Parts: sequence; C-alpha cells; structure tokens
Amino acid sequence: MADIQGKRKREARKRRQRRIRARVQGSAERPRLNVFRSANHIYAQLIDDGAGVTLASASTLDQALREAIASLKKAEAARLVGQTLGERALAAGLQEAVFDRGGYRYHGRVAALAEGARAAGLKI
Repeated sequence: MADIQGKRKREARKRRQRRIRARVQGSAERPRLNVFRSANHIYAQLIDDGAGVTLASASTLDQALREAIASLKKAEAARLVGQTLGERALAAGLQEAVFDRGGYRYHGRVAALAEGARAAGLKI
C-alpha cells in the first residue's frame, strides 16, 4: 500500500515538473536554476537550455561544503548551498536566473536555497 502511494507522489511531482518546464526556459544570459531535493541532500545547478550546458552547480555533497554542512539542519544547509551557487554564478559572470523548483513546493529547503542564492547577489 505504501509503495503505491509513493509511486503516485513521484508521478504527481513529475507532472508538476513537466508543467513548470513548459513555461521556464534558461538562456546563456538568464540560465535556469534547477533544484533537486532528495531525502538527505539538495542539488542545484544553473543550466543554459539553448546550449544544453550546466554553467554552475552546488550541492550538499560538494567537498568544499561538506565540513560546513555537517552540523547544520537541512534547511540551513540548503541556504548555504544556495549562497555557494550564487557566488559561483557571479564568478562566472551571471547576474540573473530563472527559478525552476522542479515540481517541489516553494517551501522549506527549496525556499531556503532560493533565499541563499538571492543573498549572494543572484537575481531570481
């Protein structure tokens, strides 16, 4: 029974994700900030959809962030990942991005990541 419910939740997220992706398109000047959230980690990347290239990325698995994240809660770690991604984007010469929440609610870790990127100076 629980397996069926989990499958339905995954399928519903995939439907939401497709609906969002139909409207959100990243470019070289304004890439798409894509978020993937697993049970333990969060991943974010800036994608130029025209060229099909990832311009910058950050996650809780980055070696540079591992030590800083070890003692933090998940939402605080997501904020730090967002700040790191924002700093990497600015270093790559990117000022703006389009936010792609990946079918997740804009709440909790997803919102914290976006706020962290904004705090670093990235316009979303």
